[in-house]
Amino acid sequence: MNDDGPVAACPIGPVVDIVFSRWTTPILLTLHNDGRLRFVELHRRIGGVTAKVLTDRLRRLERDGLVTRTYFAEVPPRAEYEITELGRSLSPVFASLAAWQSEHLGEVEAARGRFEA
Repeated sequence: MNDDGPVAACPIGPVVDIVFSRWTTPILLTLHNDGRLRFVELHRRIGGVTAKVLTDRLRRLERDGLVTRTYFAEVPPRAEYEITELGRSLSPVFASLAAWQSEHLGEVEAARGRFEA
């Protein structure tokens, strides 16, 4: 029996936890495609996420170095978010996943249909 734990069993697990949590991928893709955005703009473009969850995810991404936050002390105060170079380095991963989806998602949906039948 291997007692090295889940990281030894799946060495990419920590990366998956960082990058592929529920709202992280849409945030990173939106910032990558649309550039620097204010919180309200980002919230509007992603849709479906609560402000609280978006704030939490943005803080985690900032902590992990994937997003930067610029605060402007004006009235009313505002903050802008931007993907970092580290965050941009994930672009090939997302492009590969998009290609896989285009090629195989139909097969996955067909398998689901057969399974549920």
